[in-house]
Amino acid sequence: MSQPSSENIFSQVAKHKIVPVIQIDDIHHAKPLADALVENGLPVAEVTFRTDVAAQAIKIMRESQPDLLVGAGTVLTTKQADAALAAGAMFAVAPGLNPNIVKYCQKIGLPMVSGINNPSQIEQALELGMTFVKFFPAEASGGIAMVKALLAPYRDIQMMPTGGISPANVKDYLSIDRVACCGGTWMVPGQLMKQGDWAALSHLIREAVALVE
Repeated sequence: MSQPSSENIFSQVAKHKIVPVIQIDDIHHAKPLADALVENGLPVAEVTFRTDVAAQAIKIMRESQPDLLVGAGTVLTTKQADAALAAGAMFAVAPGLNPNIVKYCQKIGLPMVSGINNPSQIEQALELGMTFVKFFPAEASGGIAMVKALLAPYRDIQMMPTGGISPANVKDYLSIDRVACCGGTWMVPGQLMKQGDWAALSHLIREAVALVE
């Protein structure tokens, strides 16, 4: 599968305003989850590499719903970056900024979103040619006040706050200029996946989409 440019991917991701951050423990959840996201108006997902089935899940999700923008989350090693790309991930996300991983993803053509939460890391990201970054962990790192303070001097940066984002604060984050989108887990709870309650999960996805529209 050919990889679109970073700018193209990130503008597509930003269009949806929220990015479900998903941990898949059971490979059988991948297809119904992909279907639920697309059918309920949120065709984007960050599948974290916190479980052994992440790459396989990404592959199944891309194959079952080709229009779904599937990224790989918690990409910490070159091996994970290779696995994500091979599985069809359209972008990679990390909790922090590791220049070696960023350069490697750039080399293999996998758009990368690194995590930052201070000015030095933003300057490191800019030095690496990155202008789309994840602000993580958002609430624990100072929340909305910190996002505004960090964006003020760095006019080229766009942010995706993640970590502690909920229906109670997501609109406040999204109202900030150059907050492109927010990552969250509330619309894809693992418990509902374990129970196979796709109707309840679909309802949460629809609610989340309506909230940010």
